[in-house]
Amino acid sequence: MKNAKRIAIEAALKSGRFIKESVGKAYNVSYKGRDNIVTDIDKRSEKMIIDKISSAFPEHSILSEESSPRSGTSPYRWIIDPLDGTTNFAHAFPFFCVSIGLERSGVIEMGVVYDPMRDELFHAEAGKGSYLNKKRIFVSKVRKISEAFLATGFSYGITSKDRNIKHFRNLLIRSLAIRRAGSAALDLCYVACGRFDGFWEMNLHPWDSAAGLLIVREASGRVTKFDGSNYTPYDKDILATNGFIHNEMIKALSK
Repeated sequence: MKNAKRIAIEAALKSGRFIKESVGKAYNVSYKGRDNIVTDIDKRSEKMIIDKISSAFPEHSILSEESSPRSGTSPYRWIIDPLDGTTNFAHAFPFFCVSIGLERSGVIEMGVVYDPMRDELFHAEAGKGSYLNKKRIFVSKVRKISEAFLATGFSYGITSKDRNIKHFRNLLIRSLAIRRAGSAALDLCYVACGRFDGFWEMNLHPWDSAAGLLIVREASGRVTKFDGSNYTPYDKDILATNGFIHNEMIKALSK
């Protein structure tokens, strides 16, 4: 869609720079659950993004993490995470980002993820490839899970009985190493640019993956549900890889 990517990038850069300037400063924290926090920085970042998008496209729908959905008359819907990795941000752990996706009639057509601490802008449009800043990016070429560098995340409210722990163990003993850094959107982008060879997570929300899934696919990667079937941002469990190790990971996640 004309100008949509430019608007998304401008919104991500503005809110991302605000977030970076807020690291280490005073802000309010509230809890959405035992281990799920939100800050007023999340909410102020979200307002910046929504104001920018609504001004440019008042007819579009918006789905964002910290506010109620907005309905529009257009088939386009923006899916926004104004601060993915809030717990990291709150502890000045520099792994968080802004994520903005745009779907048309249920299909993701554009994605932007901005890491303000590294000034890294990941972006993609359907059929046009994925980029890190101005450089085209592609997934890694690792072909064996035993040589793979993987990433994962644990869902909120995790217990010892959850499948998270079982999946982690099954893949830990099969892979080279696993990291759990705390931002699904950035983990997906790291798969897209070859820093990670694969990523899996359970119980995600649309704003966690909407932008990142397109960035992986446009970088020649593969994104599915755990069983290998088609993944959309409205599915809970995601598996994203360079494609070469995908079937091995499906087998490990089925155990």
